[in-house]
Amino acid sequence: MGIPATRGLKLGFCGKGGVGKTTLASLVVRHLAAAGKDVVAIDADPVPNLQAALGFPMDVVPRPVADLKELIEERTGAKKGGWGTFFRMNPTVADLPERLGLSRDNIRLLVMGTVDKGGSGCVCPESIVLKALVRHLLLAPDQVVVMDMEAGVEHLGRGSSAALDRLVAVVDPGQRSHVAARRIRALAADIGLAAPAVVLNNVRDPEDVARVRDSLHDFELLGHLPFDPTVARADRDGAMPYAELSLAPAALAEIVRQLVSASRPAPAPT
Repeated sequence: MGIPATRGLKLGFCGKGGVGKTTLASLVVRHLAAAGKDVVAIDADPVPNLQAALGFPMDVVPRPVADLKELIEERTGAKKGGWGTFFRMNPTVADLPERLGLSRDNIRLLVMGTVDKGGSGCVCPESIVLKALVRHLLLAPDQVVVMDMEAGVEHLGRGSSAALDRLVAVVDPGQRSHVAARRIRALAADIGLAAPAVVLNNVRDPEDVARVRDSLHDFELLGHLPFDPTVARADRDGAMPYAELSLAPAALAEIVRQLVSASRPAPAPT
């Protein structure tokens, strides 16, 4: 597929709910793994679906990291039954991917789960462990982390995206997804993260592309993918889209190549 050698790279996929970010993240993971990359796929959505999209059997479901209360207490020093006032901000997490992940075809899947406390800027032991895990993962050559993030922008409000090298906002032709992309960019800038690139999904005609180019003219557009009813059926059935990766749109390979080839972007202007 012409994917070049890389340094360690961490990619995050986000966007408004329903735009296809999990499908896109899973296809990027599979392309990278098929090209020989060592990929850690992280399901960071509170409603996890990445396991099915990657074709992992559903009879073994990894327990979300955020649910492992005893482990979190051990690593952070937080008090059981009430987190207390003080806890370690740099817990040891190097062993967790091997202990907690599922593996197949050059892919290791981790399910992060979500913290119980809402609100921007939440600092609690669960979120500390999750952030430390994202910071720790890899960075060896030809290893890639791909995070399927929660819909919306809450993850950015908590700063849990700060360890990423590249953020991708998935949009569709609808204006609401464009509003979400702009909000994601603004919050990314607040935490010193580079402006997200955009992938347009569910294109039905050339006018869709033209409208998005006009609406999001100040974003980097990595490419666009057509609407495909087989993908919608796979989502409905909890199945892996494009059982044979060769059936995926040709444009996908170019999107993956750009993500891997690009040097680390400069932070967005504040």
